[in-house]
Amino acid sequence: MNEELKRPHPLNLFHNTPNLLTLLRICLVPFLVVVTLKGRYELSLILFVIAGVTDGLDGLLARVLKQRTVFGHYLDPVADKLLLSTLFLVLLYKGLMPVTVTVLVFGRDVGILMVSAILYAVGRREFPPSIFGKANTLVQISTVAAVMLHQLTPAYWVAVCRTVALDVTIALTIVSGLHYAWAVSRRSAAQAANSSSHAGVHPGGK
Repeated sequence: MNEELKRPHPLNLFHNTPNLLTLLRICLVPFLVVVTLKGRYELSLILFVIAGVTDGLDGLLARVLKQRTVFGHYLDPVADKLLLSTLFLVLLYKGLMPVTVTVLVFGRDVGILMVSAILYAVGRREFPPSIFGKANTLVQISTVAAVMLHQLTPAYWVAVCRTVALDVTIALTIVSGLHYAWAVSRRSAAQAANSSSHAGVHPGGK
């Protein structure tokens, strides 16, 4: 009975602020899609900024309040990819996002999610983000914000920021994708070598 009481209830996963902020970011996605499709870019930008603030706060609060959970560890990157990939597709549909950028961003995110799911299925539970991945997420956020802001003002500096952000997004999406593939293959090879060593298997041995 005592052991049963010590087991955390599944709903407890939602009883902390970081996870709630991450879930809020996911809940904002359909509203962002609707207002963007309607061309209400001022409201879109406001909602997107709110989503960006929750992205920064959930990680900060998880460290400060010591409320890190496995659930939040996996949910946070999924929320980021869902938010950004969806907005890139919606902005493409509206004719505001270049096809090349959207295809690269969406293809990379889908590929990473598929590889992560496969690794999780075979027992790999750790997918630490790289500096390139974090930088890519930050640049993608800046790109979406710049594209939305460009619909609200014809200011020259906004147009320049939009162009630079799009170019950097292309570069970082490619670099971070290649780095992720290299890191996964490297860790998989190291894990296979360790498994063989522990099993007493040696190259050339019988």
